[in-house]
Amino acid sequence: MHEVFLDTETTGLSYRDGHKIVEIACIETLDLIPTGNIFHKLINPKRSIPEEAFKVHGFSEEFLRDKVTFDKIADEFLDFIKEKKIIIHNASFDLGFLDGELNSIKKEKMNKKLVIDSLEVARNKFPGVSNSLDALCRKFNIDLSRRDKHNALLDCELLREVYINMLDVREPKFNLSINSLDQNIISTKEYNKKILPISEKEIKKHKEFKKNELKKNFY
Repeated sequence: MHEVFLDTETTGLSYRDGHKIVEIACIETLDLIPTGNIFHKLINPKRSIPEEAFKVHGFSEEFLRDKVTFDKIADEFLDFIKEKKIIIHNASFDLGFLDGELNSIKKEKMNKKLVIDSLEVARNKFPGVSNSLDALCRKFNIDLSRRDKHNALLDCELLREVYINMLDVREPKFNLSINSLDQNIISTKEYNKKILPISEKEIKKHKEFKKNELKKNFY
């Protein structure tokens, strides 16, 4: 199953208080590796932007005036996330706004069964400390230099890195520079080493290990 890392920026703290979404971003991954598919929209909330919200994300009412409204991008958004696992940091916040916006145009609410709240994951792993996205990035030495203001697309990228670290899953890294070719090429001597056959018992144990680890880490 594909995953989607999702984040929103808004005009305030609660849809019930009349606040709206001004930015929505999604990054699609497969086994936590980006596929290259991205959904990113700036949205005209059709209302004023409080100064407090402007200080957070930097989107002014004037800047958003010519952007699309949520109803114009709803179907594209729903198609993008359809049948994918959705990973959100502090999911109740974003889901509250998304459900409110979808309900206002008579669309079905988000499927909560597909949502993973990475904040809850963090609280279970690191109880009693701050588990904000910033705090987790600092914990895992993830570069925050680009995050002078909140940005939904950048926050999705940061959240993916945080989530990988929380699951202790490492991405493969390859050094393909010309100067390091001698380190990357396996010698003929190593290739000629005797390869021992794998027994059926070992194959069975490996399959069981993979199944249990995937279930524990991803589901």
